[in-house]
Amino acid sequence: MINRIRAYSIAIAGFLLGSAGTALAQGSKVVARYHRYWLPDQATAIAGKVDDMFNLILWITSVVFVLVAVVLVYFLIRYRARPGGKAIFYHGNTRLEIIWTVIPALIVIALGFLSKDLWSQIKQQFPAENDALVIDVRPRQFQWDIRYAGADGKFNTPDDITTINQLHVPAGKNVLIKLTAQDVIHSFFVPEFRVKQDAVPGMVTKTWFNVPKPGHFEIACAELCGLGHYRMRGYLTVDTQADFDAWYSKQQSEKAAQLAPPPVAPAAPTGGSTTDSALIPPKGDTATHGTVTGDSAGAKKTDTATGK
Repeated sequence: MINRIRAYSIAIAGFLLGSAGTALAQGSKVVARYHRYWLPDQATAIAGKVDDMFNLILWITSVVFVLVAVVLVYFLIRYRARPGGKAIFYHGNTRLEIIWTVIPALIVIALGFLSKDLWSQIKQQFPAENDALVIDVRPRQFQWDIRYAGADGKFNTPDDITTINQLHVPAGKNVLIKLTAQDVIHSFFVPEFRVKQDAVPGMVTKTWFNVPKPGHFEIACAELCGLGHYRMRGYLTVDTQADFDAWYSKQQSEKAAQLAPPPVAPAAPTGGSTTDSALIPPKGDTATHGTVTGDSAGAKKTDTATGK
């Protein structure tokens, strides 16, 4: 048993050392996805507000954790078992219990008021559809089906522009995402935007963002949606307005070409005319073929070889 544990330990240590060596050897070739040491990069104005609220809650809970841990360790040492020690029954301190109940309650209520405006801005104050780019996102196992309105400006019409796992938006413009899952619950998550919204079958949920600068981002599914959940990844490209307009125009042109009716084939020639090419004998072969004279009602054939 001891030898087996030793062998497992050596194998695990070797694996960790080998992985660390490989990472160090390839360190110069790895491009960091994020440039901040703590949270992902902030790509939207809302991201900074979300991070501020996150850090405030983290500091409060950290202070409470340290205080509770210090008191716990103190009591473990102060009231540890000793030879000759005698345990006594202590009912408690009502005043102390009220204090340590009221203080956390007040903190939670204060955090609720502080986060109310931010929550409302993210989840309730959606931009008007006539002042935003509206996109339908319909996830399914295991891909993102994306739909833009076509030239008619309406959804669910033949000229809709559809893509798979490729979302293009212009920089500096409000983007309203309408989500509807086609099978199970999925979750639209872009870490740099601090945007995460569940997509539920049978209902429409919404989220929105405004990215001031062009860039490339990944769309992750933040809900365990099946065996292929790990590979359900989309790609979000924030273009300049000119680049987005060019991309959108190209998609419209391709869709128009798909919807255009096929060209009409020319009608096949009909028989009955003596001038049809099928009735005209080859030139220079009058020894074996006759010549056609007259009209089609009284055509007279004469054999140039016999004179009849």
